[in-house]
Amino acid sequence: MDDVTSVISCVGGFGSNSQMYKINGTANINAIRVAAEKGVKRFVYISAADFGLVNYLLQGYYEGKKAAEAELLSKFPYGGVILRPGFIHGTRQVGSMKLPLSFIGSPLEMVLKHAKPLSGIPLIGPILTPPVNVTSVAKVAVRAATDPVFPPGIVDVYGILRHSERK
Repeated sequence: MDDVTSVISCVGGFGSNSQMYKINGTANINAIRVAAEKGVKRFVYISAADFGLVNYLLQGYYEGKKAAEAELLSKFPYGGVILRPGFIHGTRQVGSMKLPLSFIGSPLEMVLKHAKPLSGIPLIGPILTPPVNVTSVAKVAVRAATDPVFPPGIVDVYGILRHSERK
């Protein structure tokens, strides 16, 4: 990371709880530490929205994400940005096949982005987190990494949607 001013990490994955912790937590923590040692100014981490009960079912995934977030906030208090999207949709390449995740994600995004007050309902509220397009997440991540006035801290899905609409 010599001569690097910004890093965007979207490292993440699924598997057993220990594999998910290593991928989502340990790998990102190591990147954050190296970036801090090398004097990187901005570090943007693609984390995940809190889905309440679902977090328990994917414990290693969410515990890894939370550990990486804590490390980022500690090492980059003035230049760390955590993006917390929910379901990210777009077209996903799986082998030679393309899965059009936007077929489901786009209509849900349009409806649920206006349902923010419902997100506070116990148990079911977090499930109503709107999906967000992969292009929106990428646009906000690049802006957070390159725009010195982009504020450090945590950006939830509604913030991602708001920032992605700005020119």
